[in-house]
Amino acid sequence: MVNVAVIGASGYGGGELLRWLSCHPEARVRVATSRTYAGRPVSDSFPGLTGLLDLSFSPGADAVDLEGCDVVFLARDNGWAMKAASEFLLHVPRLIDLSADFRFRDVSVYARWYSDHAAPSLAAEAVYGLPELHRDAIRTARVVGNPGCYTTASILALAPLVASGLVDTSTLIVDAKSGVSGAGRSKFALDYHFAEANESVTAYRVAGTHRHTPEIEQELSALAGAEVRVTFTPHLVPMTRGILATCYASLVEQRDAEGLRALYRDFYAGHPFVQVRDGLPSTKHVVGSNMCHIGLGVDERVRRVTVVSAVDNLGKGMATQAIQNMNLMLGLDETSGLRIPGMWP
Repeated sequence: MVNVAVIGASGYGGGELLRWLSCHPEARVRVATSRTYAGRPVSDSFPGLTGLLDLSFSPGADAVDLEGCDVVFLARDNGWAMKAASEFLLHVPRLIDLSADFRFRDVSVYARWYSDHAAPSLAAEAVYGLPELHRDAIRTARVVGNPGCYTTASILALAPLVASGLVDTSTLIVDAKSGVSGAGRSKFALDYHFAEANESVTAYRVAGTHRHTPEIEQELSALAGAEVRVTFTPHLVPMTRGILATCYASLVEQRDAEGLRALYRDFYAGHPFVQVRDGLPSTKHVVGSNMCHIGLGVDERVRRVTVVSAVDNLGKGMATQAIQNMNLMLGLDETSGLRIPGMWP
């Protein structure tokens, strides 16, 4: 049995971690912190955990005893983990960060999109936590930067095409939609009020300004062996959770959909949480799971491929992917506690 600490556990990401960890057969949540709910039962913040997780929130990371914990999840805002990680690693041998602080190999890229990095040596050591691309490196990592939700869906959709050299990488377009939980529990901006978001679809952070853009480009560039740039446009849709990424690319040679599906199935062979569909996926197919479903079509008239991927932004796009990383880091079965299908209907 491994002992787990979750720092910043009362937000959506932390809550989803607690939900999945509460029924993980090989993990026990020993510490969960929250400044808002300090001293109160976890079930006060997440009533669904009543009777399932007998634990109260500790007040903060500096006021808890982490000795004996095998891994710590950091579920705080961008900019916090990079200042706190070194201290955590004095007490806990493995660290998984759900913010953007350890997702970038080049801290100058992080600085352009966020702020100056406070721990460049740890950033250089950290592994990007997408198991389908970095499984072996994750197994031996001390620090894993858990990917963003849009990036997970987008990278998994495009990786086989880019790695195979079958597409012109100057033509990559990602059009993605997210449920409102992607903004986090503390998001109180007017755009996220029910009356504003309901029955409306809104594009935001357009024209290369969304912070998940450089993550997508970093991973696709590594696969291509050359610099890749993408046009990424996110949208907010009136649903609670889910990511649907519709990705476009021009083929460098004529290929049909059947052949490309075979390519995708070969690429993701042995990766249990990516399923290549004959049809097209919907967010409803994967909600509440760690699955990514991928489907595609080819417009042979213009030699262009459209790839659609669906993930749960709180699942494979965040918390369950972090647990998948934990399983790999601690030598557990990669699928332990995660073989749960999407909720339907």
